[in-house]
Amino acid sequence: MTSKTHQKMLAKYAEAIVKVGLNIRAGQRLIINLMATRGVPHQFAPLVHEVAKAAYGVGAKYVEVLWGDEEMLRLRAQYAPRNSFDEYPTHTIDAIMNMINNGDALLSISGANPDLLGGLDPEVVGMMQTRHLNAASKVSERVTTNAINWCVVAAAGEEWAKKIFPELSAKKAQEKLWTEIFETTRIDQPDPIAAWEKHIAFLRERAKYLQAKQFTALHYKAPGTDFTLGLPNGHRWISAQSMAQNGIAFTANMPTEEVFTLPDRNRADGVITATFPLSYAGTLIEDFRVTFENGRITKVNAKKGEAALQKLVDTDEGSHRLGEVALVPASSPIRQRGHLFYNTLFDENASCHIAIGRAYRFTLTGGEELNDEEFISAGGNVSLNHVDFMIGSPQMNIDGIHKDGALEPVMRKGEWAFKL
Repeated sequence: MTSKTHQKMLAKYAEAIVKVGLNIRAGQRLIINLMATRGVPHQFAPLVHEVAKAAYGVGAKYVEVLWGDEEMLRLRAQYAPRNSFDEYPTHTIDAIMNMINNGDALLSISGANPDLLGGLDPEVVGMMQTRHLNAASKVSERVTTNAINWCVVAAAGEEWAKKIFPELSAKKAQEKLWTEIFETTRIDQPDPIAAWEKHIAFLRERAKYLQAKQFTALHYKAPGTDFTLGLPNGHRWISAQSMAQNGIAFTANMPTEEVFTLPDRNRADGVITATFPLSYAGTLIEDFRVTFENGRITKVNAKKGEAALQKLVDTDEGSHRLGEVALVPASSPIRQRGHLFYNTLFDENASCHIAIGRAYRFTLTGGEELNDEEFISAGGNVSLNHVDFMIGSPQMNIDGIHKDGALEPVMRKGEWAFKL
């Protein structure tokens, strides 16, 4: 791809982010951030600039960027005194909350180094992550109630690209990753906006079908997995597009291939084997399985990164339970890439997945109006964390369980078992 072609594609990507992802309205402000690295890495500036141009083009009155340096995060973990991790400057959180309280838009750009904190003391990494999650909890709470229009997208970070394509030079790896980002977000289509509208409608129909069923539980069966997950009364199946409390329809993830809902925090039993590695807090967790009893994680095993996985689960009581269940066919265009992305935004859209921790309030009818205690009583989960891990495969079968115990196929060999 020539430099000129790349720039044109970047501009089309930015337009889709602004018009489909965020659906920014005239007069809104936009804040751009990356929570994981406490700010947007400067290498993402070309995309940020195109997004700003597109946002101003539809009438945004101000675009703010919170810049960051991911290497500073690693340096702190390596060299800062162990008694210093309670220190957390909150100016970035305050800036985001100012935008949220004003009904403005939030964009997160993913693409940082998945191995950023790899090889470091998991105790230190855990302390840093817990302090960050506590500080950012008020932002997470507003996002999970869809207080505003928000979106998560990706940029081809150099270290991320090299992780995916280690056989290529850094330049070639980034070029290849950008190509895959453009293709999986439909930017390579003649009319990306129209392609997104068609895709959103396709996913909406599957959510409507599942919503009408009102299964009381799902049963998963695959190599290494035999797992039953309850669904609470009033659960809502959600697809690509949501409605924010500020009255704006938006698409939270680009790319997205999932249909998802709320699991019952008290009804999860059996063993789940992950089918993809999990990149969490800069550590790669590989070849792992999770055991549940009465909704609670009772055991984790991993060939690599087990300490980090256990730290994740031990963050709080809610991190011992689940907050999301999502269905994605094995024929997903992202899975067909034939490689891992080491990035949850992509890998979760290549596979069925579940999430440890916090639930989205909007996946329960009336959930946005409930306080924490009421939400928990209704089957929802409250936690500092929300971490997806991938469990789907072409060998997975999923049945919906009706209230009378009858089973109905939902997925067979990783694909939808029904046709619409």
